[in-house]
Amino acid sequence: MKRIAGLFTTLLLLMTLASCNSPKTSGENPFFSQWDTPHGVPPFDKIRPEHFMPALERGMSLHEAEIDAIASNKDEATFENTILAYDNAGQMLAQVELVFDMLCAADTNDELQALQEQAKPLLAAHRDKIRLDDRLFARIKSVYDRRASLGLDTEQARLLQKTYDAFVRAGALLGEKEKARLKEINGQLSLTAVKFGNNILAENNNFALELAADELDGLPAGIRDAAQEKAREMGKSGKWVFTLHKPSLIPFLTYSSKRDLREKIYKAYLNRCNNGDAYDNKQLINDFIRLRTEKAKLLGYPSYAAYVVADEMAGTTDAVYSLLDEIWTPALERAKGELADMDKLLQQDEPGATFESWDWWYYAEKVRKQNYALDEEMLRPYFSLENVQGGIFYLANRLYGITFQPVVAPLYNPEAVAYEVLDADESHLGVLYFDYFPRSGKSQGAWCGNYVEQTYKDGKRVAPVVSIVCNFTRPVRNTPALLTLDETETLFHEFGHALHFLFHDVKYRGLSEVEGDFVELPSQVMENWAFEPEMLKHYAVHYRTGEVIPKYLVEKLRKSELFNQGFATTELIAASLSDMDIHSTTDYEPFDPMAFERRALNEKRGLIPQIEPRYRYPYFSHIFDGGYSAGYYFYTWAEVLDKDTFEAFRESGDLFNKKIAADFRTKLLARGGSEDGMSLYRAFRGADPDKRAMLKGRGLWNEPEPEPAEEPAVPL
Repeated sequence: MKRIAGLFTTLLLLMTLASCNSPKTSGENPFFSQWDTPHGVPPFDKIRPEHFMPALERGMSLHEAEIDAIASNKDEATFENTILAYDNAGQMLAQVELVFDMLCAADTNDELQALQEQAKPLLAAHRDKIRLDDRLFARIKSVYDRRASLGLDTEQARLLQKTYDAFVRAGALLGEKEKARLKEINGQLSLTAVKFGNNILAENNNFALELAADELDGLPAGIRDAAQEKAREMGKSGKWVFTLHKPSLIPFLTYSSKRDLREKIYKAYLNRCNNGDAYDNKQLINDFIRLRTEKAKLLGYPSYAAYVVADEMAGTTDAVYSLLDEIWTPALERAKGELADMDKLLQQDEPGATFESWDWWYYAEKVRKQNYALDEEMLRPYFSLENVQGGIFYLANRLYGITFQPVVAPLYNPEAVAYEVLDADESHLGVLYFDYFPRSGKSQGAWCGNYVEQTYKDGKRVAPVVSIVCNFTRPVRNTPALLTLDETETLFHEFGHALHFLFHDVKYRGLSEVEGDFVELPSQVMENWAFEPEMLKHYAVHYRTGEVIPKYLVEKLRKSELFNQGFATTELIAASLSDMDIHSTTDYEPFDPMAFERRALNEKRGLIPQIEPRYRYPYFSHIFDGGYSAGYYFYTWAEVLDKDTFEAFRESGDLFNKKIAADFRTKLLARGGSEDGMSLYRAFRGADPDKRAMLKGRGLWNEPEPEPAEEPAVPL
């Protein structure tokens, strides 16, 4: 996953400039001088929370001065003095924001959370001031209107088009009254997002299931040890503690035979920010939808979903719904079949009991053992974090020739580690941080982002500084971190995002980003290698014995690859549909988000109560404070592309085909947004993607029976 009131008054601007010119602040603030660090990584050892506001203020002031110079230029607007100048403006602010946003997600504290509430509305106002500047837009439009006669090359034309479109989508064509209201909306939305995310973080940290020794039935030793370690950390010696973080929650749901305890922890997870207390997010959800719907209407769209999707590969909400609906029905039917198999086992344990959502993981694991003689706990010793990371490095080297070496560099948290990434010719490609384990100041989930973006300066490529952030199972005492299959796949996924950032070789900053429903292709395609037998023999090694994962386990893995896919697909598509539905609101009225979800999924589409959507609204961070609003479908849209991409390797007969990998890198990964996503994909694949590979990968496609050959005519 990739991550993201009112105008400044003259008085505030003067105060800002005064504070930025303070000798004391300038001397101490690491954002005010060039970084003397290995490979230009941020000086995390010097950055303090109090540095951010002065740096953001100075960045905004410098950016405004640069924009004013462009807008007030008396010369005729040209690509160089307007479009290129705009593209180069605001670099200091962009750098400070990158570090600020990444730290607020990965290593926040009370000071940073307070700063977010202060800074985000100011930053929203700053962006609006620029995007709604009539003088600046007039110059951009002047260049745009003359684009056919300017002799621009392909990338210049693309940058011009994207710049013009961005201003129009930001409201540049609106009247003054509408612009003023849009500024208010954007300021309110920025603050609402901060509050929403901080509430989730608090809820994640506030719950702990504290157990005694007689309440651990069914839990494997490694899971018990991790819970005991968590209890010690909390000062609860002699107890075992489980939390709402996935490495704690999912194993408990999978193995605990205490049904009442599974219910307790799962309901706590499902009801985060839905408890009618200070952290309840339901009113904030109303605020999001009210403001986003109004914003879409101001900009000429019937709904916020229509506004978002118009700028993506899908183009229309109809195209999104068409794909999701095509998958929904067969996935739900498959899930119902899975439920029927599990319910038989429940009835053996508790005759007459009703199967509930908190039973799914527990009985799914029983079915896996029964049907495939496979227990995930028997696999984990082969997937130590060190080995999985080594496997990923091996894959990157086989495909692209790149290597990774540890580097001593400033760290934002002692648990993070840093690597220099070297290209095949041993030139510097970038720096990659890993931050693997849960902690109280880290948001849930996993993501990849930049601390320094790839750019060009004085004709030379500035290498990116990239970070992968996860919430994986911690090591316990002398046992290393042993990953689940899901965690293993997640690391392959996030590493795909990292490669996308590291391989970027984009001339213009405004062409760095790709469409949202394209951005998951580079990450998801990497998942395809994770459990291939050819890969497993290179990295799935028992952490104690050094034994390579035996063939019989690999074969069991292969046979079980479609295990529980009905559930996995249904919960994914359910979340995508609930996202699209709530953002397809055309006329806002106050509503109960939970009732809306129930109508949209259970009543309208028949979602069975034993399956919850992957994310419920009150903690659906992706779509409310994570940049995926009306975009959770991105994962499914991109899956069509990633499965079709992997087919290219399969068809070649070599899963490590260097020529195909080189094409994928140069024609797609390196290009950023230099062309639209589908054009980049066609250039790589030579054709449009075939979604059959995705449907087959999820067990939702059966090859049609071949037509019977016609009998030859018998002569009379």
